[in-house]
Amino acid sequence: MTISKHYQPPTITPAILNLVAEIGETIGRYTVLAEQNLTPRLRRVNRIRTIQASLAIENNTLTLEQVTAVIEGKRVLGHPREIQEVHNAFATYEAMEEWDVSSEEDLLAAHDLLMRVLVDETGRYRSRGVGIFRGEHLVHMAPPADRVPQLMADLLDWLGNSSEHPLVASCVFHYEFEFIHPFADGNGRMGRLWQTLILRNWKSLFAYLPVETIIRERQEAYYQALAVADQRADATPFIEFMLRALCDAIREAVATDQVIDQVSDQVAALIRAIGDGEPGSNDLMQALGLSHRPTFRENYLNPALKAEWIERTQPDSPRSPTQRYRLTRKGHRWLQLQAEK
Repeated sequence: MTISKHYQPPTITPAILNLVAEIGETIGRYTVLAEQNLTPRLRRVNRIRTIQASLAIENNTLTLEQVTAVIEGKRVLGHPREIQEVHNAFATYEAMEEWDVSSEEDLLAAHDLLMRVLVDETGRYRSRGVGIFRGEHLVHMAPPADRVPQLMADLLDWLGNSSEHPLVASCVFHYEFEFIHPFADGNGRMGRLWQTLILRNWKSLFAYLPVETIIRERQEAYYQALAVADQRADATPFIEFMLRALCDAIREAVATDQVIDQVSDQVAALIRAIGDGEPGSNDLMQALGLSHRPTFRENYLNPALKAEWIERTQPDSPRSPTQRYRLTRKGHRWLQLQAEK
């Protein structure tokens, strides 16, 4: 079901009502926290995380560290297209505040900036039919190209006049945008960008909340929610999925930003020793210059695991002789912040 003048709103389930209330309460707490802790540096880190995750969903292989280096103008070994995607995405998110969410002109300008050099049809709707595949399987056939201009006009008109809560309206727009699939390429990243813009107009902190990192972790569930909504001709399953992702992203931001600098010297050294790798305990002890295993476990390893700065690669077999360790998203975030100090 696509937006039209006769559009019927989604079913507002108890789950949606509860999530809207919880997000409103949590973003209120985060606003207070952010006024104290969300420095320009942390805002920048969050934006870079958003860009890296959104591009990773579209199969960009650059790591968070590589994306950071590209944005900082450093030389990075990577595919030129992937590097261009980073430049485009950063420029687009930086320009986001200038756009009106219900303006077709601004939507097309955003697509032009986001996909510049990457595709031929930038800043204009697709001129041919398109299907969405997962492997060999066709999961969605988008409306014919000649219907796209009117469908998008209806969608943007609805968005500009909707009385839905911004949280719900942003999810509806995201779903309907992906259903229409108005562009030849870049629809996924455009849908997520425009939802961020809608939410940013409601609460400015959403401009720096890396929701895409949650979606990246739940990528299959994200596609499944879109598919179920298609099957039911009702955006409700996708709205519920996205609201849970938003809620979890805010919760994580609150939890992480409150403790981002509360790291002991020993744990900090361990985080740096792990970096982007997955070393074992012997490798870590050697890197840290330690020979006494109980000291390593008590002062370094266990505190880092307990605070969720690091995680085991084999969580179900903690005593496995092949056990290794890697940074959590929180650990990567801390490491990136330290690198920018």
